[in-house]
Amino acid sequence: MQRTVKVEGSKAKQGAYDDMHARHVTRLQIKLDNLLFADFLLKLQRCLGAVCGMQWYAYATLGITMALLSFLMDFSVAKMLGAQQWLYGQLEGNFLLQFLCWTLYPACLCALAATFCQSICPFSTGSGIPEVRTMLAGIDMPLYLSLTNMFSKFLGLFCTLAAGSTVFLGKVGPFVHLSTMFAAYLDNMFSLLQGIKKEKTSDMLVVAAAVGVASCFGAPVSGVLFSVEVMGSHYSLRHYFPCFFSAACGALTFRFFSVWSGDMETVQALFKTNFPSALPFYPLEIVLFAFLGLLCGAVGCCYLFCHRWILQFTKTNPLFIRMQTEKGLYSAGVVFFLACLTFPPSTGQYMASEYTTKELLTSLLDCRQWSSLSHNASVHQELSLKWNTSEMPLLLSLAFFLLMKIWMLVLACTLPLPAGYFMPMFVLGAAGGRLLGEGVAHVFSTGVVFGHHWDSVYPGVYALAGAAALSGAVTHTLSPALLAVELTGQFSHAVPILLATLLANGLARSGNRPSFYDAISINKKLPHLPSLVKAYPQISLTTVAHILEKDSVQLQKAAGPEEVRHIVVASVQLQIPVVDSEDSQILVGFVQRSELLKFLHHCKTQNLQQQMDDVCCIQPVSSLLSPSSTVDMAYSMMSVLELQTLFVADKGKLVGCLTWSKVMNVCKIFMHIFVL
Repeated sequence: MQRTVKVEGSKAKQGAYDDMHARHVTRLQIKLDNLLFADFLLKLQRCLGAVCGMQWYAYATLGITMALLSFLMDFSVAKMLGAQQWLYGQLEGNFLLQFLCWTLYPACLCALAATFCQSICPFSTGSGIPEVRTMLAGIDMPLYLSLTNMFSKFLGLFCTLAAGSTVFLGKVGPFVHLSTMFAAYLDNMFSLLQGIKKEKTSDMLVVAAAVGVASCFGAPVSGVLFSVEVMGSHYSLRHYFPCFFSAACGALTFRFFSVWSGDMETVQALFKTNFPSALPFYPLEIVLFAFLGLLCGAVGCCYLFCHRWILQFTKTNPLFIRMQTEKGLYSAGVVFFLACLTFPPSTGQYMASEYTTKELLTSLLDCRQWSSLSHNASVHQELSLKWNTSEMPLLLSLAFFLLMKIWMLVLACTLPLPAGYFMPMFVLGAAGGRLLGEGVAHVFSTGVVFGHHWDSVYPGVYALAGAAALSGAVTHTLSPALLAVELTGQFSHAVPILLATLLANGLARSGNRPSFYDAISINKKLPHLPSLVKAYPQISLTTVAHILEKDSVQLQKAAGPEEVRHIVVASVQLQIPVVDSEDSQILVGFVQRSELLKFLHHCKTQNLQQQMDDVCCIQPVSSLLSPSSTVDMAYSMMSVLELQTLFVADKGKLVGCLTWSKVMNVCKIFMHIFVL
């Protein structure tokens, strides 16, 4: 019996030893695998770094990946819309089922998108451009760069676009936001590959803003220009080449995918047009293009006013506040209402509601005169299926489409969905330009105007100029003029398009009117000072002297250990100003906090009573403000130069110091004072 117990005990000990040995072998194997993986990363880094810097691989990866995501989204959305159109056609003859198919499909998709985004990440709704440019200004907003935000934004945007032209929303803004989120994680990954730790990813985010636009349209130059105009009030020259490189990678990838999918025969413009280049326009038509620009500027001002009003109304009206507590139900109700209006047998027959957004723009850019197509029965019948009806002439259909879509888009902006608003304005501008172009072609169809023969007028050119002018007026940018040229490849019409865009911008910017993105920044109370200054110019009169702290920390050049120890304990500033003496207050420079800690450690170990300037390195001040400088100027300097501290001096004497956190608090105070 005892022998049996001893045998069992020895077996248990042997089993425990074997388990311990197996765990030890497993740990060694894991360490070996980690070493091999680290060695592989090191070899990969050396191999890639031998060609060019690692950051260039990150820029190329960013452009190619975002182009792939853009193409996949467009392809999937086209399949979804095609399926809805097929089902709607199969139900022909049954009015009720067609109505349910037309209305419930977009309503359910938008309800799903709103509920999903609200549950997963509430920050994923809206455009995303106001938040991105706030982050580029130096504001830390980590929740807007999270993976959950990226996931919910992508799926929510897919549902929004799959709802079709009923909701009439785009993807430019959300794709800029998606691009910045992906860029932040891509930058961290390449930094890990290089074995370095980055505290800021602002350079990568600036590049991502350009890639977001380029991957949507395959237009790299206008994408970079759009990021320059919208994303910041100042732009560093070091960002130009990375932006163009990454945007070109994205644009080429997007167009190659379009060729491989069969949408295009070769790499060409997204909306290929055939406007004549021999005589693109008559000289007197410049006056008409200028009038079109002023007209689009006036329409843009009206739209921006309505947009600001609806944003304020939804935040202050008790009924709307109660309705928006249930995001999914509110979205379903609004989209169902819009779908009822666009139902083809009802008012939708006057708005070409069966066209998708891309088909709408393609038809509006048609170079032919619709008013003269009545002689061609087949072409006239093709247009009549969408734009013309027996009850309303084609030009009235265009006017009705323009008027209805403007206020419907204002209402759609209140939906808690990931959505872009640039492309809808581009299409509406094309409709307005087409309306004017058709009118000009009809009036001057006799062929003689002021003694000159106008053999032909091309309304598609007016549509293109109107698209650039209206979208530029709403966003306060000139890049839509270049985008219109890149989208169509019509460089011969660049002058009238740019003229119309300039005049529309001039009118929209007059009177300190905030742009579309400025209004959203103000409504969301984002600490973006340039947006506030546009809406409330009196903010620019506030000087730095009004916000300086009275008792700012400082050190004398000949300070001893006790004075340095007191400053280190009392202040958390990373840069401490140094003056010549307490009486003169002449600013000599500044010293880093780390230098002061080394000085204290040196005095403690050496048991010496030395002066600070004997051990510490006093650095010169490269940027100074005067007390009469404005807060807007301080904000711009700190955001562009990425400074955390700015010193204020008057005739060489230190007055105080201004920190980035203090400027942000002032922005929040301005927001509450002026917005509320």
